[in-house]
Parts: sequence; structure tokens; C-alpha cells
Amino acid sequence: MQAVVLAGGLATRMRPHTLTVPKSMLEVAGRPFVDWQLERLAECGFDEVVMCIAHLGDQIRDHVGDGSARGVKVTWAEEGPTLLGTAGALRAALPLLADEFLVTYGDSYLPFDYADPLRILEQEHDCDGVMAIFKNDGKWDVSNVKSDGAWVVSYEKGGGLADPAFDHIDYGATALRRGVIAGSAPEVMGLDALQRDLSQRKRLRACVARARFFEIGSPEGLAELDAYLRRVT
Repeated sequence: MQAVVLAGGLATRMRPHTLTVPKSMLEVAGRPFVDWQLERLAECGFDEVVMCIAHLGDQIRDHVGDGSARGVKVTWAEEGPTLLGTAGALRAALPLLADEFLVTYGDSYLPFDYADPLRILEQEHDCDGVMAIFKNDGKWDVSNVKSDGAWVVSYEKGGGLADPAFDHIDYGATALRRGVIAGSAPEVMGLDALQRDLSQRKRLRACVARARFFEIGSPEGLAELDAYLRRVT
């Protein structure tokens, strides 16, 4: 199984730390975050990881290498000096993508089976993507998904605060078919635009996660994950 990690962002909310250190290399529970993330993917059965890098990406590459020390084979895709957006980063990695793959973010740590969305995608032929979602009810972040349990009925990146039916949140892992990326527009674009399009066309199934997500995109999020990992490991 293949996972793609989007690790090229500028991480502006974590400045000044991320002016000199990429977010994936921030220390969490005594280790660079990327180590925790890659080992979680390996535990879930992923044997190949494509790392999409940009901002200070050489530091991540120098640390991770070929990934063998973390139980996976890592290949590298670089955006170059101009950031392409999350979907653009996937387009840049197109030659490396499997027919079906899981994409996650370089600041997400998810205590669920990362392989579940990919299994659903492989089993169901009436969809082009499977988004992991969590019944958030606005607790951990702004809820942005309306779901009937099987499908992502509606997805709005900024949240659907006016509509209480938006009670789930994008968990941070989506399985996709390679053709979705191959057929996407070449301009700079966020992955959220592709996900919204798939949901509008009823091509985006849901995979409901049961445990809260963690992220290191904010100082508060990093502190919460640090405490969690020190407690469970």
C-alpha cells in the first residue's frame, strides 16, 4: 500500500520555529514528528511512502533518507521554489503515484487504521475517493463535513457553521484514485477543491474514525500530541 504525505507547507502558525525547521521536523515527545508519522503508517501496513516536500524539505530528506529505518520505502517529490497547493503537489508527484493511494498531511497524527479508507476504495467501485471523517461537533476544530455515514454529502473547507448538519470534520486522510489527480487542472489548487468536487458529484465515500485526531499545526496542537504520545508510548 502507498501513502502520500504532503509536507511542503510554510507552517506560518508555528513561526518562528518553522522559519528554520520544517514542520515535519519539529520535536514531539523527544523525536522529530516525521518519525512518529512514518512509523504509524508502517504499523498500518503501508510499505511505500511518497513525501511531497518544498519549504526546507532538504532537512526532512536528510533525516529520513530512504525510510528503511522507519519500516517503509520513501520516495521524494519536490514542488520547487513555487508552492503549488496541496493538489498541485500531488500533480507534481503523479509519476510516483500508485493507481490507488492514501494522502495525508505532514502535520497530522491519526490514531486509527490508516488503511481503512484505502480498503473501502478498493472494494467500492462507485466512488473515486474515500475521506476519513470524525464526528467532531465543533469540538476540536470547525466542523466541515456533512455525512450520512456512508458518503460525504457536503464538504466546505471553512466549515458549515450555519448548518448544524455539518457535525463531522475532515480527519486528515483520504484515499484517492490516481485518475482524480491526472484529470485535475494544472493550476495551483488545494486538495479541498478536489474533495469538494467529488462530494458534489457523489463520488466521495466516508470512512468514520472513532478517536480524535491530533495535529502539530499550532502550538496547542503540538502540546496535546506531545502529551498523548508520552502517555501511550
